[in-house]
Amino acid sequence: MSAPRNALAAETSPYLLQHADNPVHWYPWGEAALERARAEDKPILLSIGYSACHWCHVMAHESFEDAATAARMNRDFINIKVDREERPDLDKTYQLAHQLLTQRSGGWPLTIFMTPDDHRPFFAGTYFPKEARAAMPTFTELLEGISNYYHSNRTELREQNARLATAFERLAEVSPCTPETLTKAPIAAARDRLREMFDRVSGGFGKAPKFPHPTNLDFLLRSYAHSVTDSAQHREPDEDALAMVMMTVMAMGNGGMNDQLAGGFCRYSVDNHWMIPHFEKMLYDNGPLLSTCVDLFQVCSAPDLARFANETAAWVMRDMQAPEGGYYASLDADSEGEEGRFYVWQTEAVAELLSAHEYAVLAPHFGLDRAANFERKAWHLHVYEPVADRQRPVLDAARAKLLAARNARVWPVRDDKILVSWNALMIKGMSRAGGVLGDAALLDSAERAVNFIREHMWIERRLVAVYKDGRAHLPAYLDDYALLLEALLCLLERRWRRTHLDFAIALADALLEHFEDPDKGGFFFTAHDHETLIFRSRSTMDEAMPAGGAVATLALQRLGHLLGEMRYLQSSERAITAAWSALEQTPHAHATMLRALDEFLNRPQTIVIRADACCIEQWQQCALRNYAPRRQVFAIARDDSEQDEPLPGLLRHRIAPSTPATALAYVCSGYHCDAPVATLADFETLLAATEVPERSISIAPSKPI
Repeated sequence: MSAPRNALAAETSPYLLQHADNPVHWYPWGEAALERARAEDKPILLSIGYSACHWCHVMAHESFEDAATAARMNRDFINIKVDREERPDLDKTYQLAHQLLTQRSGGWPLTIFMTPDDHRPFFAGTYFPKEARAAMPTFTELLEGISNYYHSNRTELREQNARLATAFERLAEVSPCTPETLTKAPIAAARDRLREMFDRVSGGFGKAPKFPHPTNLDFLLRSYAHSVTDSAQHREPDEDALAMVMMTVMAMGNGGMNDQLAGGFCRYSVDNHWMIPHFEKMLYDNGPLLSTCVDLFQVCSAPDLARFANETAAWVMRDMQAPEGGYYASLDADSEGEEGRFYVWQTEAVAELLSAHEYAVLAPHFGLDRAANFERKAWHLHVYEPVADRQRPVLDAARAKLLAARNARVWPVRDDKILVSWNALMIKGMSRAGGVLGDAALLDSAERAVNFIREHMWIERRLVAVYKDGRAHLPAYLDDYALLLEALLCLLERRWRRTHLDFAIALADALLEHFEDPDKGGFFFTAHDHETLIFRSRSTMDEAMPAGGAVATLALQRLGHLLGEMRYLQSSERAITAAWSALEQTPHAHATMLRALDEFLNRPQTIVIRADACCIEQWQQCALRNYAPRRQVFAIARDDSEQDEPLPGLLRHRIAPSTPATALAYVCSGYHCDAPVATLADFETLLAATEVPERSISIAPSKPI
C-alpha cells in the first residue's frame, strides 16, 4: 500500500509534485495553510525552489524525504512549498526579506521561517544540510532552535518584525525627478562600471560563478552602435564595448555553457573559463542569448555566431516547444541522481561511436586528448582548438553520432509548464533570429507560441501566468504583460499581423490599468487586485531576466511612437522619472531601463512601409539588414479590409501608394516625421545614417588552463 500523499498532490507544478510524496505535510501557498498556522499558533516554514534546481533536490533528499526530520517539521511548523517560477511575487518578496535579514544575497532553495499572523519572516537562509558541515547548522538543529525561539521570545520577535516592516517601507519610497533632469550620465557611468567588472582573460563580468548577463551584453553592443551612429559625439567608435561582447559570447558559445551537441545554453558556469556549467537549461536564459547572438552577428557576421543561434533555436523547437505551440520551462541539471550525468563522456565510449578519422578531428577540438575536466574522470565538451572549414562536415557528423547516443540515455526531467514571461523572451529571440538568419521556421515557431498564449492564457482581457496539463491558472505578473508586449512588437517587425497588433494594444491597456503607479509613476510587479503580500515590489533592476518595469517602459515608448498614442508615451516618461534615483545609484544594474532612458533622450526611428505584398519584402529587408538598435520597422502590405476596419492611431494615415508595384516609407524620429520616401535608392541613403555597417572581427576562443 502506497504512502498517503500530502496537499501538493492536486497541484500541476512539476516542482510541487516532486514533493507530493514527502512525509512532510506540505501545503501549497493558500488560505488553507495560512489559516491553520493562525489557528494553531505555529510558525510557518516556507520553502521556495524550482524543479531544475540541484540544491533543492539535495535538500529534499536529505531532509524532506527523511521520516524523522519530517516528523519534527510536521509537529512544530506549518510547512508551505512554493514553486518560484509560478509565484515570482512570493519569491521576490521573501528573497528581499532574506537579504534584509542576513545582509547576503539569497538563492534556492530559499528557507524562510515566518510568523503566522502577519507572514513576516524572522529567520531566513537557503540550503541547510542534514549533517553538520563547516559552519552551517544541521537542519534538525535549526528546526529545534527556531521553534524554541518562536515560543520563548515573542517580544523580541515582534520588535524585529517591526524593523523589517520599516525597512520595506523605505524600499517602497519613490522620489520622481522632472523630465528636464534626465541626462545621459547614468548611461556613461554604467559603461565605465561594466568596463571595470569585465574579465579580460575569459570574458564575462566578475569571477566564478559566471552568469551570462545578456542585458549587460545588449547594453554594451548598443553602446558600440551609438558611438558609430551618433555623429554629434565626435568620438571614436567604442571598440572596447564591442570586444567585450564578442569575447564573452564566443567564450560562452565555445564553452561548456553551450551544449556542444544539442544546442542551448546552461544556467551559469561554475568556473572562470565557461568550461563546466550548472547543467540546468532554462528557457529564460536562452531567449535573450539567442537575441544577443543574432544582434552581434548583424554587426560582425562571424559564422560561429550564426551557428550558436541556429543550434539554440533548433534545440528549442525540437526539445522545448509543446505540440500546441507554447515553450516549456526548463531541463533539470540532474539525471539518475547526479548533476551533469546526461551530458558528460568517457573517451572510450566516444572512440567506440566514431570512426578513427572522426575521433581524430573531434578529440583535439573538444579536449578529449587532455586531462578529464569533470568529476569521475569524465569529459564535458568544451572547444579547445578550432577546426578548419574543410573538417567541419566531419566534426558535424561526429557530433550527430554522439547526440544520437546521448539521446538514448536517461534524460533530465523536463519542466513542461508554460510561463507567459519566459515564452515572451523566447518569442522575441525567435523573431529576431528568424529575421536576421532568414529562417521562416523560427518565425513560425514564434507565431505558434503567441497564438497559444492568446488562445489559452488570455482570458477576459487578462493574462494568466501558468499553463500545465490543460489548466491555465494564477494571475499574471508585470513581467508577463511587459515581456509579451515587447515580443509582439519584435514579431510584428518581421511579420505583420493585425491580430498581433490588436493583442499588443490590449496588453498595453491592461498593463496601464492594473500595474501602473498612478501617483508616482512606474509599475508594480503585481496587479492592483492581486493578493496582498507583505511588500508590493516595483521592478526596475535587471536580474536573471530583464526587469519587467523597464521592459514595460521601453515597449510602451515604442508602441506609443508607432501609434502616436500619448497615454503610452506619458506613462513611459513617468516611469523613467520615477526610476531616476535608482539609475543614479546603481546604473550598471539597470541596463534595460538605461535603454529606455536612451530612447527617451534620443527618440527612436519608427519606419512604416506600405506597398503591395509583391514588392514590400525588398524594402523591409533593406531596413532590417543592418544593426540599428534605435530603429523599429513595420512593413504593412495593402489590405482591402482596412476600408472596413482602419488601422489604429497614426497608422490609418500611413496609406499604401495607389500605383501597383511601388512603395512608400513613412519615417519618423520621435515626434518628427519626414515626407514619405518613394524610391528604394533614397530609402537606402536615409537608412545608412542610423545603422551600423557590417564589419569583420574575430576573437579566438579562450583556452582554459
